[in-house]
Amino acid sequence: MTRNTPRIKPLCLALAVAAAISFPAHALAADIELPRIDVVGEDGEAIARQPGSVAIVTREELELTQPLSVQDALKSVPGIVVREEEGYGFIPNIGMRGLNPNRSQKLLVLEDGVPVAPGLFLANESYYSPRIERMQSIEVLKGAAGLRYGPTTIGGVVNYKTKDPEQGAKVTAKVGTHGYRSIGLDAGGTAPSGEAIGGISLVKAEGDGFRNNGFDMTDLMVKGGMALGENQWVGVKFTRYDNEINTSYVGLRPNEYKNDPTKNPAPNDYFLTDRNSFDINHEWQINDAVKFKTLLYWSQLTRDYWRREVQARSADGTTFVPCDGSAYCMNGNNRAFEMMGLDSRLHVNYDGFGVKNEAEIGVRLHSDKVNNQKVRSKTDPNARSGDLTTDDTQEAQGIAFYGQNRFILSERVAITPGLRIETYDQSRKNELTGLSGESSTTEVMPGIGATWQLAPQAQLFAGAFKGFSPAMVATAISGAGVDQQLDAERSTNFEIGVRGASGRLTYEATAFRMDFANQIIPQSESGGVGATATNAGETLNQGLEGALGYKIGGGWSVDGNATWVPTAKFNSTKIVGGIDRNGNRLPYAPELTANLAVSYATGGLRTSLGAYHVSSQFVDPENTMAQSADGRRGEIPAYTTLDFNVRYAIDKQLSVFGTVRNLTDKKYIASRNPDGIFPGVERNVEVGASYKF
Repeated sequence: MTRNTPRIKPLCLALAVAAAISFPAHALAADIELPRIDVVGEDGEAIARQPGSVAIVTREELELTQPLSVQDALKSVPGIVVREEEGYGFIPNIGMRGLNPNRSQKLLVLEDGVPVAPGLFLANESYYSPRIERMQSIEVLKGAAGLRYGPTTIGGVVNYKTKDPEQGAKVTAKVGTHGYRSIGLDAGGTAPSGEAIGGISLVKAEGDGFRNNGFDMTDLMVKGGMALGENQWVGVKFTRYDNEINTSYVGLRPNEYKNDPTKNPAPNDYFLTDRNSFDINHEWQINDAVKFKTLLYWSQLTRDYWRREVQARSADGTTFVPCDGSAYCMNGNNRAFEMMGLDSRLHVNYDGFGVKNEAEIGVRLHSDKVNNQKVRSKTDPNARSGDLTTDDTQEAQGIAFYGQNRFILSERVAITPGLRIETYDQSRKNELTGLSGESSTTEVMPGIGATWQLAPQAQLFAGAFKGFSPAMVATAISGAGVDQQLDAERSTNFEIGVRGASGRLTYEATAFRMDFANQIIPQSESGGVGATATNAGETLNQGLEGALGYKIGGGWSVDGNATWVPTAKFNSTKIVGGIDRNGNRLPYAPELTANLAVSYATGGLRTSLGAYHVSSQFVDPENTMAQSADGRRGEIPAYTTLDFNVRYAIDKQLSVFGTVRNLTDKKYIASRNPDGIFPGVERNVEVGASYKF
């Protein structure tokens, strides 16, 4: 195989080994904390300060459930719905509160405060996802508090928090169904002076895939930092990701799904991804009341997607009509992304206006660049090179200003107004024809939130804000440089809720409303990959979400949550493609998603049995009920899956664990793409062990 970038797996392994042996096994310095930008925070009052719905997936939960991916871990969070694709979450599809999960485009996804998508203004599709094995927790924030970040925070903000280095080394090995095998190494320590810490997290995984779509993945993180005097700290992080997946956008025809849902209908198609990233974090505690944080980030991602091009495919999926009469016609839709930015935030606690205040002021400079290449090979089905047919370049530069002030009116009441301003330029040029186009946008987004501690056991929170998500230049400006008149997404969002704890009970309940002046949706087909985007005009999402946790006693506990979205509809008479969709339900917006888990813990043993339910959903704006002959259209029936998890800590060094996902082997449709049915993951078993040196 050939790719746009050289293969450096040997380099990854060599770097990992070198880093592991270079850190002496000194105790980690207690006063050194690696700086980063958190979305929620870790102190006891962090959640109580947020005027919006909050969920945190903890380290303990991740250790017990051993999720396959960050997408898999987020299934248990209220408000979130995920759509499976290749089975392991390498290409994540995460939605929020009835917004389409396609490529996670309707929410902002961060890692330690850094955007995960290849571009904020050019390509916010999630072609890559960091590995769950190197995460210590996940923060999910919705509501007005999300204005501190942006853009694309209408649905909410998800922040993956990576592990901090720990003393010593830990090796984790896993094996499972479909040839799955994984080995992980976490190693860390301090410098002899005790003033610097560092470590690595390395994961190597391979498998045959749930649909005979094998993969070969390596993920490396090197992380460290040091104190600069008494009141400054600096942290650095490098990541390297490499993955080859034998997957495609090609789905199954109905008879294929019925007879063999594990079939790979496109065995010659490959999705090849390389990504490097580098972050530098600096924190300066100027005095007890003033803190200044600066984050410098850079990433480079290449995504090579090679697929066999066909003009037509028979209804039973057995016959392909080649694109031009040749036996094989491989198209390479290859993209190279580069993103960089600087995010600085000043935190000030002060007395003013007769009350205590907590202020945050920030500025972010950001730059995106994308190069698209389409390459064709007509002879070898395994070829990864060919003649260049299309080449275009996209660029974007933006600056954002943000400010909020939390007025602490009393020990029980706080009000937080905020304002975010995003201004950016987008351009696209076809390098072969010389045609080009550009656009400029400035958006002002105000918001206000409030918290009211009604009682020690209950806090009321509420917020309203203007939401905004830019139209990506790849769809807003055509390859010929023509403005497609694709407007940005704009909405007015409201939410009100209550959360708290009383004895053994914890709870949170939220009512929400997302009133779009314009939402971008697929114009036709099944709302999946490959569908044409268009302005849908006004849409409306509103509903309720809630979570409960109760410790029964004797080691038993139960946790549950549900999201009810009775309204997720087109709310205007705008005609799209000759069709009036007013009142129709939005694609991929199930009315109900729910989780229920019963857990038991005693000594070193922890177990849980969980259920995940998704109600029926439409896949196209026309709300087609009956399944089409090719499987691309039709309602997706409701489904419920069960997972069983067990973990046993034999001692402080050795732990063993096991997971059975889809315990009852439920057969269900996960999605319908423009090229057929994507089945859900069948029953699979995974066992493993961790040993800490």
